[in-house]
Amino acid sequence: MSPSPAASASDYLEAGTPAYRRATLAMCIGGFATFALLYGPQPLLPLLTREFAVSPASASLSVSAGTAAMALLLIPMSLLSDRYGRALLMKLSLLGSALFSLLLPLAGDFGQLLALRALQGVFIAGLPATAMAWLGEEVAPRAQGRAMGLYIAGNALGGMSGRFIAALVAEWSNWQTAFLVLGAMGALAALLFWKSVPASCHFHRRSLKPAALLADLGQILRDPGLSRLILAAFLLMGAFVGLYNYLGFRLHAPPFNLSQTAVGAIFLLYVMGTWASAWSGRLVDRVGRQNVLWLMVMVMGTGLATTLASQLALVILGVALFTFGFFGAHTTASGWVGERARERRALAAALYLTGYYLGASIPGSLAGLAWSWGQWPGVALVLGACVLGVLGLALQLRRLAPPAR
Repeated sequence: MSPSPAASASDYLEAGTPAYRRATLAMCIGGFATFALLYGPQPLLPLLTREFAVSPASASLSVSAGTAAMALLLIPMSLLSDRYGRALLMKLSLLGSALFSLLLPLAGDFGQLLALRALQGVFIAGLPATAMAWLGEEVAPRAQGRAMGLYIAGNALGGMSGRFIAALVAEWSNWQTAFLVLGAMGALAALLFWKSVPASCHFHRRSLKPAALLADLGQILRDPGLSRLILAAFLLMGAFVGLYNYLGFRLHAPPFNLSQTAVGAIFLLYVMGTWASAWSGRLVDRVGRQNVLWLMVMVMGTGLATTLASQLALVILGVALFTFGFFGAHTTASGWVGERARERRALAAALYLTGYYLGASIPGSLAGLAWSWGQWPGVALVLGACVLGVLGLALQLRRLAPPAR
């Protein structure tokens, strides 16, 4: 797994080469499958409520069991990739995730379903914990922005498509068939990834000894750029999840009075995230991360302010702008982590993603409290504070010198 003696700058994946195209295709497929499997069960919650005679809150554990297990395993998986290699862990991650999706229809009770989802989350963690580090090591620096953008575009498309496909199949058949279809998609993705991802040329094993791990952790947290990027991830995801969690409550109420189906269609705006990730990645390669991150955060803020309008078209425009800015900012920040962390990329990426997924819960809860006393303006106030926090961090990052090589 160590790099060959002949490994050199010429071994980096350059944009436009066949190896680069295979690599970006593999990472896009991997991200698509990972997030389709992770979030696919979300539209099945009403069916699971009836099937297992559980409350809606309990049924939602079928989603959170997977996401919580993934979040807890991000750092351990990153350490395993430091020792045993990135590509191998990503391959096993996709294969195991697909296998557990195929096993889910065999669950005899709700407890078994949750256990299988938690085990699936363990395997799912392997790819996001490793992908950013692999891209940072193997892709040429001037092409990393667009490569990261394509990977995150795959994530966004997978999260949207998994929900849509599972809902469509379940309406046509049942929840068991929906999991089987998702599992078959995951297995196909694992096969394509296995055949497409190039061999690692720049991987260096790192020690798993506690002293070495603590030293790496200390270096990461002392770096002023990495600590700010981890905090930015927390605030970014908190604002994003908060907006989509409570947008439905607003659109169901007057003056909009939208149906459940119409509100669900708002999730199709995730397509903006796919476009934003790829576009902002190319923009980063041209003008630099320090010039893109604050701009994407400004787009988020503009979108959030627009959602305060009372006209439905303006609200949808605001959500689209917010989604575009969020995915552009996330693409920029996550790529920046790899650039600053260098040989500690895997651990730094795992810490970034841990902050990211913690943000999905803590600021989201605060937004719920804000809804109870201030309705949508209260939610917008909390989310606006998150966006302003990220903007301040982005402006500080803009002034930081790059780490010494």
